[in-house]
Amino acid sequence: MTLPNPDKPLVFPSELLDRCISCGFCLPACPTYALTGDEQSSPRGRINLMRALDSGALPADDLTLQEEASFCLGCRACEPVCPAGVRYGELLEHWRDFQWRGRRRPLLAAVLNVVTARPWLIRLTGWRRHARSPAGRGPHLMLGCAERGLFPRVSRAARRLRPELDARSSQGCCGALQAHNGELERGRALARSLGASLPGTIVTTSGGCAAHLASVLGADRVREVSQYLVETQDGPLGEVMLEGRRARVTLQDSCHLRNGLDVWREPRELLGRVADYVELPGASGCCGAAGTYSLLRRRDSARVLAPKLDAIEALGVDYVVAVNPGCLLQLRIGLRRRRSRVRAIHLVELLAAAEQAGESR
Repeated sequence: MTLPNPDKPLVFPSELLDRCISCGFCLPACPTYALTGDEQSSPRGRINLMRALDSGALPADDLTLQEEASFCLGCRACEPVCPAGVRYGELLEHWRDFQWRGRRRPLLAAVLNVVTARPWLIRLTGWRRHARSPAGRGPHLMLGCAERGLFPRVSRAARRLRPELDARSSQGCCGALQAHNGELERGRALARSLGASLPGTIVTTSGGCAAHLASVLGADRVREVSQYLVETQDGPLGEVMLEGRRARVTLQDSCHLRNGLDVWREPRELLGRVADYVELPGASGCCGAAGTYSLLRRRDSARVLAPKLDAIEALGVDYVVAVNPGCLLQLRIGLRRRRSRVRAIHLVELLAAAEQAGESR
């Protein structure tokens, strides 16, 4: 039981910290513990640090607290294996909300938090990349901050597969980036605002955004695109062919989608319909993108990614599929630097290509 200093306000809801029984089941699942073998770089070790912060045993400017709050990927791989049901992702959000206040917040994280909270800047980014998505009459397609600027083809592919999706250009950020980078309440407020502007079901092509929106708006209002496609698919998609054969594809899971929403079967089912699917060893493990992590801690991100790239290339596949924009960017950059023949692609782009190939036959 945490014993807080009565003169100091609590940093964490007590019911979150008190759930951890320090059993250690989380250790083998943690990517940073695998890198270091250091107890304090594991979920159990970090929760002990959180308890020390919460009780006043360690000051907020303690160097170990600052380092471990930043070093954690926030992948939530510890959650599915935890017998006590510790909601570690929520703990990390509360920790950074306190730890990264004022000058302690990484500068790049602070800049991104400000930029993505302004819808007109997000719309400008999409306009410059010519990401035009007309309106439909069905559920709302969340265009996303990163995807609108970096991968406009993703939203267009989603609407090719499901023209009924309503893609309003006026929508803002879902707040996932803010919630994960030290502005928890702002992140939740942005999710509520997006939910109010897009009433009913919201379909997203970003696993991280899906998990955040579901935590604020409720899972009944949010569908990650693979969920939506499996639920509404009523005909064959076609096949992705290369040199007269079915393409060989594998999948890198979105950490938040798999660990936060337990969505991982659906994209595999869809890929198996259109190509020869090969399971990637360690697909459920983080690729090192982890939202802003690849920007804030590039060296550690690269260390997490390296064995992932080795495994992908060893499979002899044509495509590695991602269901999250950060993962997609991370994989593309990593494979390009290796001059690999494997191409990283978003799930809906591959499915749209399959559908187009089927229509042309």
